[in-house]
Amino acid sequence: MTHLREGLERITPDRVKRLPRDHRGFPIPWFVHTAGGTPDFRVVGPDRIVRALKLNLCWICGETLVRHKTFVIGPMCAVNRVTSEPPSHRSCAVFAAQACPFLTQPRMRRNENDIPEDSVDAPGTHLPHNPGVVCVWIARDFDIVPVDSGVLFNIGEPIEPVRWYCQGKTATRREVVKAMEKGLPFLFKLAEADGTDAKHALLQQIVRVRPYLPVREQDVKEEPHEPRAEAQDRGARPLEA
Repeated sequence: MTHLREGLERITPDRVKRLPRDHRGFPIPWFVHTAGGTPDFRVVGPDRIVRALKLNLCWICGETLVRHKTFVIGPMCAVNRVTSEPPSHRSCAVFAAQACPFLTQPRMRRNENDIPEDSVDAPGTHLPHNPGVVCVWIARDFDIVPVDSGVLFNIGEPIEPVRWYCQGKTATRREVVKAMEKGLPFLFKLAEADGTDAKHALLQQIVRVRPYLPVREQDVKEEPHEPRAEAQDRGARPLEA
């Protein structure tokens, strides 16, 4: 087996160390599709979601989950509490937040070239940009929501402090707020298409997520808020702390 990539030894849980590795030394998550011995990190294996749910398996290492369910999600998923990926072990989720190249490199973009023809896009609406920050959200339970292209997961209230990461390190409140400000216009555009009730529901979701942001630094004044243009359209001021 290829040696574990330099710098990963300290943060890699034993479960993940047992996974096969690619030529760079990165562990290949259990969910990744492999064809001809070559992993394609962009594509989920065809049976993985069904097996993960049926057998209560970790999305990252493939071993049996314990009682609590841990999700690695971006800032917009933290707002609406919807994600397209099943839960993982806490240690596996923290490892992903600290080591996954796509999650730790904000400038990285998804390569759409040569994606297998039989691959299926993940359900739900996905933002066109890399959010730059992710969080590890631990819940006691979640609900499975069938949709046309598969299933989504409504995640429950966090039962432990939400841990935020940026470029593999603990994220500051400023970094998380900046990521939320970048993604919220897309959520408001979707909510606007669904009507006034949807917009009001989104505003409530934004307020609901605030307690789970990193502790405020003294020099941070801004908060995630409704884009100014949207606020003006409905005759309201942007959300404030």
